[in-house]
Amino acid sequence: MEKKIYGGVVFSLEIVTMAKEKEKPKDIPGYMKFIIGGGAGMTGTLFVQPLDLVKNRMQLSGVGTAKKEYTSSFDAISKIFRTEGPLAFYNGLSAGLLRQATYSSTRLGVYTWLFSYMSSPDGTPPTFLKKTLMGCLAGLCGAFVGTPAEVALIRMTADGKLPPEERRNYANVFSALGRITREEGILTLWRGVMPTMGRAVVVNAVQLATYSQAKEMFMKTGYFNEGIFLHFCSSMLSGFFTTIASLPLDIAKTRIQNMKMHEGKPEYRGTFDVIYKLTKNEGIFALWKGFTPYFARIGPHTVLTFIFLEQYTNLYKKYFMKEN
Repeated sequence: MEKKIYGGVVFSLEIVTMAKEKEKPKDIPGYMKFIIGGGAGMTGTLFVQPLDLVKNRMQLSGVGTAKKEYTSSFDAISKIFRTEGPLAFYNGLSAGLLRQATYSSTRLGVYTWLFSYMSSPDGTPPTFLKKTLMGCLAGLCGAFVGTPAEVALIRMTADGKLPPEERRNYANVFSALGRITREEGILTLWRGVMPTMGRAVVVNAVQLATYSQAKEMFMKTGYFNEGIFLHFCSSMLSGFFTTIASLPLDIAKTRIQNMKMHEGKPEYRGTFDVIYKLTKNEGIFALWKGFTPYFARIGPHTVLTFIFLEQYTNLYKKYFMKEN
């Protein structure tokens, strides 16, 4: 057997080869993590776009009027259906898909890459604290990249509630981005980027970390195996905690991105100004206005995104990472 000497210690080439084989298993290429993440988010959006529209309408209910347009989520659904038709629930779909193509591809790509990088050579995952910090960083990156599509999405889903003469009538997300740039300046595409990034830090710190941690905890019970049922339970738990933690910031983000100028001055000065005015004028519970559609949207979207993420990952490994 061929041998080599390293620092006075004799190693056989066979042992060195075996040691290398025990290193981290072959991982998916970094760029594919971003593609798979974006694909998972976009697939989930196809199912939950109507809930996203209702959530946005609920959060904007009462803005610029003497009374709320909708008394509940079901009232909103009923009125939108009667006055705008069933297809109105998919207003802004192109913006929703572009948002996922930018936001989800970045956040999930960054997180899955960091998760692999921070895992130990024997496959032991990072600690919960590290997962949380990784989620924060992933959220910051994703939010910055996805804010332009987010601004277009908010405006397109809110357009139907405006009087006909005030509607923006964007044809699609690219029309929205082009007109916003020409009429209001390119920086308007990043209006509300700070509350968006703040929300994204909370959402991704909670959502990504709790999903990964829940999977580990469920697996340790011995009642779960790797599969769709495990992914479903983990993502539902993740979605519930994410809803509670992020909804106030989501409302602030939505109102800032949809606001108009009054006498040359913005309606809100920032996230805390929105929260202050909201609690002062509408009460503390207004911070969780639209909880039902928000959870109904973020819960299924969390479930679908993680299920598709896992399935697309497995498919890639099965068909493109076969051992020679």
